[in-house]
Amino acid sequence: MAKLYFKPSNSEENLVVPSKRTIDFLLNYSKSLKVLEFQSLKFETILN
Repeated sequence: MAKLYFKPSNSEENLVVPSKRTIDFLLNYSKSLKVLEFQSLKFETILN
């Protein structure tokens, strides 16, 4: 059964490299995100 679903592939073929712009966006977003916990509630705010 495993042979039906398993397809060998080259690791280079499926390699995804994010652009520098994408990495910068994610890092800046994570830096500006603040999560505050109050009792059992979580509040997420993005500081601009």
